[in-house]
Amino acid sequence: MTIMPVKAEAFREARTMATSVTLQKVVKRYGALEVIHGIDLDITPGDFVVFVGPSGCGKSTLLRMIAGLEPISGGNLLLDGRMMNDVPASKRGIAMVFQSYALYPHMSVYKNLAFGLETAGMKKSEIEPRVMQAAEVLQIKHLLERKPKALSGGQRQRVAIGRAIVREPNIFLFDEPLSNLDAELRVQMRVEIARLHKRLGNTMIYVTHDQVEAMTMADTIVVLNGGHIEQVGAPLDLYNNPRNKFVAGFIGSPRMNFIDARVAQSGLEVNGETVSLPKPITGLTAGQTVSFGARPEHLKVKGPGVSLGKARVDLVEHLGGQTILYVSMADGQSLAMVLEDQQPVKSGEMVEVLIDPARCYLFDDKGVRLQ
Repeated sequence: MTIMPVKAEAFREARTMATSVTLQKVVKRYGALEVIHGIDLDITPGDFVVFVGPSGCGKSTLLRMIAGLEPISGGNLLLDGRMMNDVPASKRGIAMVFQSYALYPHMSVYKNLAFGLETAGMKKSEIEPRVMQAAEVLQIKHLLERKPKALSGGQRQRVAIGRAIVREPNIFLFDEPLSNLDAELRVQMRVEIARLHKRLGNTMIYVTHDQVEAMTMADTIVVLNGGHIEQVGAPLDLYNNPRNKFVAGFIGSPRMNFIDARVAQSGLEVNGETVSLPKPITGLTAGQTVSFGARPEHLKVKGPGVSLGKARVDLVEHLGGQTILYVSMADGQSLAMVLEDQQPVKSGEMVEVLIDPARCYLFDDKGVRLQ
């Protein structure tokens, strides 16, 4: 399912059309219910931006406002500095790919790709080169005469993406386009979409609830929660330097472990053990409760490190290149541990949980990052 090389000049025009997107205090209300709360965001031309967050966080609503499918209740939307609040969706230079393929079942793949251009009054001599270029990029030239019912899920999604490509938009919007595909095909298709972005160079905004998709595809991730932006940054910036407990727990798989800890004179008391930290904790007093964060891959059962105490192994997942342990500490708190390679650990065993203190995170009772 790899994309064959395409001559760069075929999409030179598309590269020049990458558009900036600016949101200024954007609000969305449904009656008295406010679901998007004054969002500010700048997207640079040609960037691949992923909106990620839990269900109901407002990511699809925000995308639909950019597309012009939902009216903006407050604030401003600018594309390349031009106000777009009241501009119809068809005039914004945007193409959108939805979760459902929405193909015309009675039409061939070629007709599905060409139909939007035909209804816009474009000449056949102009339509055919666009369709054939999109089909070549997506490797569906051999499918042009088939009907959608004769296509696999991945092939249908390629046709849906091709229908957006032929419009030569300034901005591509993707609303959870891979959620209907099986796990293996999702991995293949996200690689294809990332390659497509490198080919075309257009601005792309992609919505998903899957943080693995966000980490592997994005230039920039926008983490949304409850209609607010929690943090914006490059994938590894968010992973290594989360602003708060929500971002720390959402970005990463398995998710970050959070352990209740108490501030002591010489460090932290965790699971009955004292952990000395490389930097002093400022603004906290002895006896205060904090949340101690540790990524699963930073915990180990042998080698150098500071002990967090003993834990019982509840479940072992042998993945070949990794071994994932789910353990319970003496105080009942649960942890996930990702160990490299194949480890001879069995359920029911007791293991010592070790960590490098320099690789831990601290959050206060409001979830704000302390260090």
